[in-house]
Amino acid sequence: MIAIIDYGMGNLRSVQKALEYLDVPSKITSDIEEIKNSSKIIIPGVGAFPDAMENMKKMGLDIVVKEEAKKGKGILGICLGMQLLFEESEEIIKCEGLGLFKGSIKKIKGNVKVPHMGWNNLIFEEDCRLLYGVKEGSYVYFVHSYYAEIGQEKILNAYTLYDRKIPGIVSKDNVFGMQFHPEKSGDCGIKMLKNFGEL
Repeated sequence: MIAIIDYGMGNLRSVQKALEYLDVPSKITSDIEEIKNSSKIIIPGVGAFPDAMENMKKMGLDIVVKEEAKKGKGILGICLGMQLLFEESEEIIKCEGLGLFKGSIKKIKGNVKVPHMGWNNLIFEEDCRLLYGVKEGSYVYFVHSYYAEIGQEKILNAYTLYDRKIPGIVSKDNVFGMQFHPEKSGDCGIKMLKNFGEL
């Protein structure tokens, strides 16, 4: 059973519906024991980084996610959930994240519309198990105003160009992040969720 973490922010049901389509058992939960007993963890989310971290800390979810990551459990952060995996964010105020990846979350700037909203293609960088069977150049659906400025090598798996390199997929060992919404990204997004479910 995959635990979809409910920390009071997010687009939880659409992720669960995509897993139901794949016949992958999942449960939306904030219960620490259920999360510990799950096979994998998904951290979805839309909204502001500081609010998300405040909610996670109040509920003890930050600690359980870091503990389960250390144990080698598969963890996937989606959209805001991916951003929370990094060390810090500059959204609204400087705020500490979960620190599973090195780097910080920055505001998208330049001669582009913000929020970045719509379909963009993925350019592959480093091999990743989420990308098995996915063609380079596949289009996925983004909705965000902040992006990850990565502070370590070899974790960027795929990116899109939106005035700059916008990380689309990051991973290290058992921890994965997607800036886009796989549950809204058609067949290739569903394929990536299937790959995560089969890890």
